[in-house]
Amino acid sequence: MTHPGKEQISIDNTPYYHIASRCVHRTFLCGIDASTGKPYEHRRSWNRNRLRLLSSIFGIDVCTYAIRSNHIHTVIKFAPSLKP
Repeated sequence: MTHPGKEQISIDNTPYYHIASRCVHRTFLCGIDASTGKPYEHRRSWNRNRLRLLSSIFGIDVCTYAIRSNHIHTVIKFAPSLKP
C-alpha cells in the first residue's frame, strides 16, 4: 500500500536527502561517448541550469551535486517555507 509523501518524509528529523538518477541503455548524460566519440559536454551546463530552476520552483535548497557521464547525484534540503 502506498503512503502520501507527508507520511514518508519528516522534514524536522531529516531535512537532507541524497538523490541519484542514472541514464539507461548505456546512454551518456555528459562527457564524450567512448564508443562513438560523440561529445555531450554541453549537457553539463543544461543540467546545472535545470537544477537552479527546479530548486526555485519546488522550494528546495541544492546543497551539492555531481554530474557524471551517465548519472547525477544531488543532495537537497527542504526549504523552511515548506513546513506545514
